[in-house]
Amino acid sequence: MKNIKIFDTTLRDGEQSPGCSMNIYEKIEMAKQLERLGVDIIEAGFAIASKGDFKSVNAIAKNVSTPIVASLARALPKDIDCAWEAVKDAKRPRIHTFIATSPIHMKYKLKKTPEEVIEDAVNMVKYAKKYCEDIEFSAEDATRSNPLFLAEIFEKVIKAGATVINIPDTVGYTTPDEYYNFLTRIKENTPSIHKIDISVHCHNDLGLAVANSIAAMRAGATQIECTVNGIGERAGNAALEEIVMAINTRKDILKYGTGINTKEIMKTSRLLTNITGVEVQPNKAIVGENAFAHESGIHQHGVLEERSTYEIMTPESVGLNTNKMVLGKHSGRHAFIDRLKTLGYELSDNEVKEAFEEFKKLADKKKNVYDGDIEAIVSKRVTHIPNVYELHKFVTNSGNTITSTASVTLNFEDKNIGDISDGDGPIDAAFKAIEKIVNTKATLEDYNLHSVTEGKDAQGEAIVKLKKNENIFTGRGISTDVVEASIKAYINAVNKLVYEERN
Repeated sequence: MKNIKIFDTTLRDGEQSPGCSMNIYEKIEMAKQLERLGVDIIEAGFAIASKGDFKSVNAIAKNVSTPIVASLARALPKDIDCAWEAVKDAKRPRIHTFIATSPIHMKYKLKKTPEEVIEDAVNMVKYAKKYCEDIEFSAEDATRSNPLFLAEIFEKVIKAGATVINIPDTVGYTTPDEYYNFLTRIKENTPSIHKIDISVHCHNDLGLAVANSIAAMRAGATQIECTVNGIGERAGNAALEEIVMAINTRKDILKYGTGINTKEIMKTSRLLTNITGVEVQPNKAIVGENAFAHESGIHQHGVLEERSTYEIMTPESVGLNTNKMVLGKHSGRHAFIDRLKTLGYELSDNEVKEAFEEFKKLADKKKNVYDGDIEAIVSKRVTHIPNVYELHKFVTNSGNTITSTASVTLNFEDKNIGDISDGDGPIDAAFKAIEKIVNTKATLEDYNLHSVTEGKDAQGEAIVKLKKNENIFTGRGISTDVVEASIKAYINAVNKLVYEERN
């Protein structure tokens, strides 16, 4: 099994992504986590870009010990001098120098001939070699360059001392088959290429960065340059977690290995998100919120019976404790019953049926149904107090320039009876309207309202305590509408009071 070196450029190329800037302390923290993750090379930054970049590269070089620490440098003496000063304290330093090789870049950006580019590349590799043994050379915009020209320049920089040759898809232009053939042709025309590591650095402008990186491995690449969460210039880079888990999951066709501790993947992803404030989309492969979540009833049933029906890798393998069964409107009875058991409830078939029907009604009102929601539903089902009064409908009217009013209609012995009242707010008005209907002559001893679960669509749970003849009757009500929850709680307390009086 061929080992693939993972070159992480989150702190260099990734940080260039808009909104992803990090301070020196955050970069050190991220670098230490990358070391725990097990990356082979950390590209710590572009030392000459700014004083801040230089300091952070130098600090990272001093604070990690296992990975190679690299700094990017243009093919210029001042860049290489600065890069070396930044990484010289690393246990394993690398200078990574580059020059553009595509016709469009040589003509319009460098304003140099191909011969001048070759001369600069060779001279700067030799110049860097006087500082350290490990020199990486990159041909910027390689995939829009002539492969025979690349073969010529690579052969010469290898002889000049380059230990790694990077053949990047700088603008995310190539496709997997094309890249495979492109790399193969370069290898066939570069006699010394077997002496060094072949690296690739793929951008995601067409959404093909990971696919192109895998094609490059098949063509002989031994180092893959990537970033955590796929952050980077424009559409980003090849995502480290996707490449690594593709290798781990498809060992049947990808005969490669890496030194990555995959159980650190989620921790690394979340650390980067916390530092930058840039969230990954929920459906992002491997590290997205929904990557191991199931809501469809069919999927939930399958996963509960056998995980591999819908999970090609385990959540534990990337550092999660378990998968996530999202209970929502698409969920089925199997997932609902499984969650009830997990929460410690044992209900009769009829109670399960009634609770499931209420769950489906709630799921139509809110996106996700949490454990607290289910417990609230079940708590009502296990309270065997007959509902003498049930809410039929209510209307409230309130504002800071009008008196609050409420119209409430209750079902009592198959008849609908209603009344209207005003009050200090819609809930007070509703309570007074209910009392007009039921005439219990009880007093409101206490009222409490809180959120059952998280999110803006969370259910509110209301607690109402009515007092009559020194007895306290506690009612609970649950709804995404806090007024409705409060009314239900009052009615629940009334029903307990009436039951007590009748028995």
